[in-house]
Amino acid sequence: MITELAEYEIIVRLLISLGLGAAIGLEREIRESAAGLRTNTLVCLGATLFTLVSINLQGPGVDITRIAAQVVVGIGFIGGGVIFREKSKIIGLSTAATLWIVAAIGLLVGIGSYFTALITTILALVILIFGTYIEKSLLKKVKTQ
Repeated sequence: MITELAEYEIIVRLLISLGLGAAIGLEREIRESAAGLRTNTLVCLGATLFTLVSINLQGPGVDITRIAAQVVVGIGFIGGGVIFREKSKIIGLSTAATLWIVAAIGLLVGIGSYFTALITTILALVILIFGTYIEKSLLKKVKTQ
């Protein structure tokens, strides 16, 4: 049976997960990515929930790491579904990578590693927001020299 304190901690972790996933999802929504606010938030929330379930299943003969491993596999499957080839161009790689990192953030929140999850979210947002600028501006200059 889950104690009242454990229930409170579960709710806190789910709310933190919701916020971090929504932060990345909002950036993706603004850029009109195939996986936007709802998808990224739900992936983060789901990864957290699966982690919490695995933690609460602890006991003799129970390997709690197996659920986390399956989250990675499941996100790989979803990520593969958003990658397409369009003529000579591959699209959807950033979307797939974003879903992958959002799931990892959800796993971090699920185990209670809030600070690492927050820093990872900030770093992901920095890459998502400024990565395009770096690719188009700075790398273009290097290629033309």
